[in-house]
Amino acid sequence: MLVGRSANLPRGLVDRFRARDGQWPDDTGCSMLHVDMDAFYASVEIRDNPELAGKPVIVGGTANRGVVSAANYLAREYGVRSAMPTAHARRLAPHAVFVTPNYARYQEVSRGVMAIFRDITPLVEPLSLDEAFLDVSGALRRLRATPGAIAETIRDQVERAEGVTCSVGVAPTKFLAKLASGMCKPDGMMVVPKAAVLEFLHPLPVSALWGVGKRTAEQLDRVGLETVADVAATPLPRLRRVLGVALAEHLHALAQGLDDRPVVPSSREKSIGAEETFEVDHFDRELLRRELLRLSERSAGTLRERGLRGRTVSIKVRFADFTTITRSKTLRVATDVTQEVYKTAATLLDEQVPPGAVRLIGVRIEQLVEGEGGEQLMFDAPERGWREAEQAADQARTRFGRAAVTPATLLAAVPLQPNLPEPQPDR
Repeated sequence: MLVGRSANLPRGLVDRFRARDGQWPDDTGCSMLHVDMDAFYASVEIRDNPELAGKPVIVGGTANRGVVSAANYLAREYGVRSAMPTAHARRLAPHAVFVTPNYARYQEVSRGVMAIFRDITPLVEPLSLDEAFLDVSGALRRLRATPGAIAETIRDQVERAEGVTCSVGVAPTKFLAKLASGMCKPDGMMVVPKAAVLEFLHPLPVSALWGVGKRTAEQLDRVGLETVADVAATPLPRLRRVLGVALAEHLHALAQGLDDRPVVPSSREKSIGAEETFEVDHFDRELLRRELLRLSERSAGTLRERGLRGRTVSIKVRFADFTTITRSKTLRVATDVTQEVYKTAATLLDEQVPPGAVRLIGVRIEQLVEGEGGEQLMFDAPERGWREAEQAADQARTRFGRAAVTPATLLAAVPLQPNLPEPQPDR
């Protein structure tokens, strides 16, 4: 469940909790921080290209089928949002600067930001490249500082070291910290005092609650529940009849300010993959197989880079009418070998995907395990196989760039469109 777009909530209701001029509300007992970078991809592009400053900047696929990955706050004033089709964004802001994403650069900046967090506390739970929860309860004693002072230190260090800004929510719980960080954007800090949790929370609309999307908000509105206070005051049996047991109990607890989830510093990746949105729809299976090879190479390379292997290979296919299917196969032995991933993906395409015009295709590797796993041995296998060849290619790419070694099948193939990420929440 995702928290509502807190940046879009009515800020005037809680504006008094925002830090100003080095002053903030009582932060005693507020050891949970949520740090969220401001328009992260766009901010990195503007930092690296100062001529973009003061202009609406949109990062994402620049072709007609592309989607917006991020937009700076000037672009958002025109209604541009992440996950919006690029063509729509161009109509809303035709004068904006459209930039192709540089994910390697964003990852580099993210590593620097996360290193700053971990210098403060080992209890860091990254949610994505640009946001994380921090539990600073131990750091309070070590640094002899208050939570608000630590948050200000983080904001200052991130801007000085990486040249981008962040917003920080300081609160007793993860839910409240995340809500607060969204409501003080951009480049702000908000503190939710432990003694004023309900004062902060209850005036907000139900959409502020973690797990209330459009449909749930409509269900609540039909029974007259418009604010968090309304949900908190509703008897739980009635709320269960409206929403079902699990969601009702979850929202009722949040509306009371209750959230006991701890920061989990090491969260193992569940899957790694890549996908391609085509500029035009394609029927040609040979072309689709070639794209599967490109995506398999990218995904398996990421596995090897991170010391992981995966047992399940899945493909995702979206047809011209936006019908989307996934097909998967679990291997007997976990792998990080491009050729094994590709062979499995191509078989899934040939045997389990019906014909039709394809708009998007993707490869994903799941059931990940760490370290050196066993490899399946065959009597006729060469002494040194694909894995050794791909490791040698990895070393060459590290030294000379990704274009240094490329499968021969892909040499004559021009990429149809830069790989697009799965849409991320707007920040």
